[in-house]
Amino acid sequence: MSPSYTLFGIKTGLIHHGEEILPLLLSGINNLDLTLADGDILVIAESALATAEGRLVSLDHVKPSKEAKELASQYELDPRLAEIVLKESDEIVGGIPGFLLCTSKGNLLPNAGVDGSNAPDGMVSLLPADPNKSARKIREEIFRLKNVSVAVLVIDSRTHPMRYGCSGVAIGCSGIPSVLDERGKRDLFGRELKVTRRAIADNIASAAELLMGEADEGIPAVLVRGLDIPVGDYEGVEQIAAEECLFMGIISKNAHRRCP
Repeated sequence: MSPSYTLFGIKTGLIHHGEEILPLLLSGINNLDLTLADGDILVIAESALATAEGRLVSLDHVKPSKEAKELASQYELDPRLAEIVLKESDEIVGGIPGFLLCTSKGNLLPNAGVDGSNAPDGMVSLLPADPNKSARKIREEIFRLKNVSVAVLVIDSRTHPMRYGCSGVAIGCSGIPSVLDERGKRDLFGRELKVTRRAIADNIASAAELLMGEADEGIPAVLVRGLDIPVGDYEGVEQIAAEECLFMGIISKNAHRRCP
């Protein structure tokens, strides 16, 4: 992989509920005096995409269930938020004050991705309904409009076990493999790699997060150029079953709730 790559932060201004996101991204790229080229990777924050897709919920319109109230009491949450998290989750694994640890659409994440940051007052944003489909749609539209073959990632920020802070993770991917299989290669001492896979999409997401930030930076997308990664008919983020995961395989036995 070539080390001579460049990242460009794309500013769009405030994105509003239900607004088409691609024209804003293309305008932001144009403001950088750049033109999309074959092999570029467009990285988009899930919160911006979710807002554009209308994935916002007003807390005032939520009526908490008994289960939501119980979870809210146990984990110091707004009961309305707990209700939304329940509806967005496949499974509640546990929690700490302020957060429920959930699985949703194959992801392990706090509060099922429901987030009040970068959302209007009194509202929370949900994850995009189908991030892989959204990434593919944007990629296809770029090809239709610009006749260039790019990859598109939809990313979120995540914490990691026993570590402070957030890093990026891809939740939607179209155009590049999300994981490169290194098994069969040799290490510096000639030993064959048995289990190593490189989380390419997640690594790109973390690099993009350095420019996007988490506060009021106003950079909901990043253009990555110069990576020697094949762009083609690759779709989706590769995931593993919970029972095969080092972390989930241990803690899922203690799950609070399994949704039908």
